[in-house]
Amino acid sequence: MLDAAAEATPLPIRPLERLGAAVEIIACSGLPTQLLVIVILRAFGMRLMTGDGHLSPPFVFTLSLADTVLVVALVLFFLRAHNERIRDALLGRRRVLHEALAGIAILPAIFILVVVILGLIFVGAPWLHNVPRNPLEDMLRNRADAMIFGAVVMIAGGVREEVQRGFALHRFDGYLGGAWWGLPIYSVLFGLGHFEQGYDAMIATTLLGVIWGAVYLIRRSIVAPMVSHAGFNLAQLGKYLVMH
Repeated sequence: MLDAAAEATPLPIRPLERLGAAVEIIACSGLPTQLLVIVILRAFGMRLMTGDGHLSPPFVFTLSLADTVLVVALVLFFLRAHNERIRDALLGRRRVLHEALAGIAILPAIFILVVVILGLIFVGAPWLHNVPRNPLEDMLRNRADAMIFGAVVMIAGGVREEVQRGFALHRFDGYLGGAWWGLPIYSVLFGLGHFEQGYDAMIATTLLGVIWGAVYLIRRSIVAPMVSHAGFNLAQLGKYLVMH
């Protein structure tokens, strides 16, 4: 009986394991991988900015897709190194189609939330709208750019960022004090990653990160937030194209 009880009692998490989990989260955050890809692209002669001072579409598209491949590969590597199954960590047990439909179902609430947040900022704190024009919009110069950008926001935005979020919360859950504790921390970092789009965009994306992260934690699957995130990004792109 004592042996059985001892086996059922989880072993305490060692400081080195916590440090390793934090390092894995940072490695998959996109910062180190993007820096690596930028160095490689610059070495091959690609330029981040165009001659007129705007972001270069080929550079940004290549960077986003290459970083997605590296981040997903790192997540799979770390899961395998811990003998963890992808389904258990990221995909859950529900049917993928049901999760995808759930992601579509929450899209209206996502749009309403963003409209309300930006409206409150516009009325109560207009100084937070410190970037008059999203720098990413300057890359949309023709239909081909728009089509490529649509693929990028689905893959780099919907897929990569939700894989990152799901993996980070999974590591918080196992090693760093709990996933619900890690959700606000990671969401703030997610929002800070959109600083080039303005303070208001940072606030909106932080709250979106909380919502998509909460959906993952409740359903234990990244599929619904992935579909919701990709759909939201595509809708934003569609709105811009219609208005311009």
